[in-house]
Amino acid sequence: MTETAEQQIDRLNKIVPDFPKPGISFRDLTPVFADGAALRAITEALVEPFRGEVDAVAGVEARGFVLAAAAAYALGTGVLIIRKPGKLPRTTIAQSYDLEYGSATLEIQPDDLPVGSRILLLDDVLATGGTLAAGVSLLDRAGWQVAGVSVVLELAELNGRAALPGYRVRALSTR
Repeated sequence: MTETAEQQIDRLNKIVPDFPKPGISFRDLTPVFADGAALRAITEALVEPFRGEVDAVAGVEARGFVLAAAAAYALGTGVLIIRKPGKLPRTTIAQSYDLEYGSATLEIQPDDLPVGSRILLLDDVLATGGTLAAGVSLLDRAGWQVAGVSVVLELAELNGRAALPGYRVRALSTR
């Protein structure tokens, strides 16, 4: 019998205690991405509810890039990258946000797609929701429509969905 995407996530992900600082249990999904069958399964599961509803897929730096590229390929769409400051060469818009262990800023180039484009936002983990809420804010400010948010793993106890009210959120595995 073939494993589901969730079973592959559960089997392959690694928990790294005290990273990036003491008290944080980091969910490392890189072993999931390194397994070809698992990457294919999670990519298909991430995009399935959104097929035919998106013009491009956006990924948040850095693990979100892996997912967004694979998802865009699976959907036959383009890919947008949401980066840390100073990494994009043209005019950008920025959004700062809080993390469970600090703060950060993300940027996009708003002229990458026409206004009104429908975007699926992807990342590896939904924790407190700060990163994805910042991504949604950037996409909205660029004039694009957020078709949904899809993640590999949701840490439900951190209530990150509360930071994304009104948006369709798909999580393949919830812990």
